[in-house]
Parts: sequence; C-alpha cells; structure tokens
Amino acid sequence: MLYIIIGSAIVTGLSYLGFPQIYNLLCFDRNAILKGQVWRLFSYVFTMNSSSLFFTLIMLYCTYSLGRALEMTWGTLRFNLYYFSGILLMDIFAMAFGWIPIYGLDSSIYFYAGNMMSSLHLSLLLCYATSYPDARFTLFFIIPIRAWILAMIYLIITAFSVVSMSLARCFPHNLFPLIGLMNYFIFCGGDMVNVLPPAWRMGILRRQQKKSAPKPTGSVPFTRDGGKKVSVPYTHRCTVCGRNDAANPELEFRYCSRCNGYFCYCEDHISNHTHVE
Repeated sequence: MLYIIIGSAIVTGLSYLGFPQIYNLLCFDRNAILKGQVWRLFSYVFTMNSSSLFFTLIMLYCTYSLGRALEMTWGTLRFNLYYFSGILLMDIFAMAFGWIPIYGLDSSIYFYAGNMMSSLHLSLLLCYATSYPDARFTLFFIIPIRAWILAMIYLIITAFSVVSMSLARCFPHNLFPLIGLMNYFIFCGGDMVNVLPPAWRMGILRRQQKKSAPKPTGSVPFTRDGGKKVSVPYTHRCTVCGRNDAANPELEFRYCSRCNGYFCYCEDHISNHTHVE
C-alpha cells in the first residue's frame, strides 16, 4: 500500500505542477490498450480523478491508513491477492464493455475511466469495517462516526448508483460499482454481518449461537441460603478471562469466526484477543 500511495502522490504532484500528460499516459484507456499500451491495465491505480488538491490529499491519507491497517491484519500476501484480484476484475469488465453514451448525449466517454481506482480503494473501507466494525472515524475532523455506519452509507450510495444508471438505460455499465463489492464478497463474505447495525448483528449472532452452541462443558459454584454450595452448569465461557454466562449473566458471549476452532469470548474480548491459528 505504501508504494501505491507514493506513486499516486508523485503522479498527482506532477499533474498539479503542469504535467497532465503523465496522468493521461497512466489512466485507463481501452483503445490505447488495444493498440499495445498494456501498462494501462494496472497503472490507473496511481491516478486520482479530483479537481481539488485538498480532497486528493485526504483521499491519499485515508487510503493509506485503511490499506496499511488491512495489510497488518490480513498479512501482505492476502492483501496483495485482494488488491490485484480487484484490478483484474475491473480490467475484465472494462475491456469487455468499453464505451458508454452519457445520458443520451451524442458524445461518449469511457465509462468510469477516472473512477476505477476510486472503486477499488473504497472497497477497502468495507473490508476495514468488517474487521473493525466499531472503530471510530472523525468525519470532517469533527463528527465521530463508526466504521460500520460508513460502510452502510457506501452500500446505499452504490445501490443508488446502480439503480439510477439502470433508469438511464446504461446496462450493463451500471453494474460497474458492484465489481468492488464482488471482490469484497469473495474475501470477506463470511464476516459481512459485522457491517450491520449492532442490534441486527447481535440478533444474528445469538441465533447462530443457539443453533451451534455445544452442550454445557462445566459448572460454576454458587452459594445459596444456608451456605450450601451448588454447581450450576454454564454454556459459554470466555477463553481469555474465564468468565461465563452462569456467573455473569449480564455479559454477552460470542464465538470468533476467525479463530481456528470453537473459541468463545465475552463482550470485552471478542474484539480484543489474539486469534488462535
């Protein structure tokens, strides 16, 4: 991710310094690719399609932060597979469907030629929100907002884009925003419940736990009236702190889908534990 951001910063800087031909040489152009300029199949990841330098710098910073966080969480190999497979999917779609008339105008431009990179980088937000749904962002450096909320906003905007372009009879080009989502489903589809609102998320997890909950595997002693100790079986026990649902009924317990095995964690450690490999 560091190399991609450095390359993007160099191309952006040269463009604002009066060398737009660098941008034009790297952006996606189907006709140029068919004439032999095959580097355009991947060089467009270094282009930023924004007229505002401030907005471009913000995008570079956010993309680097998200990309580095995912790279450290997934590992470099998985992150590279995600990024390069996203490039491959967009290349296949763009090369297959080519040009599109814009809302009935006689002139035509290449569909999303400057936004292909944005679609790929925005999909990183979904992946980050899936791994860290309750992480906080500061919108406009003022408004705190959870990662899952930003992910939901992105999904709503994507759906609106697909529907609005369908009404404009831009099929199948209206499906282009879904390419980033396709790659997301391939790599993170099993954990996509994390981008739902917390109440929905907890309801789904509770139903999954009821279906797959093991039989009680232990008991915890309680002292009743008269000082007599009795053992009450528990169903869920935190792997980290040892608390269980019998002694601590106020806690929520969940099972980690990323651990290699059936490991239970309390609400304090479900997002803060070392995954069992």
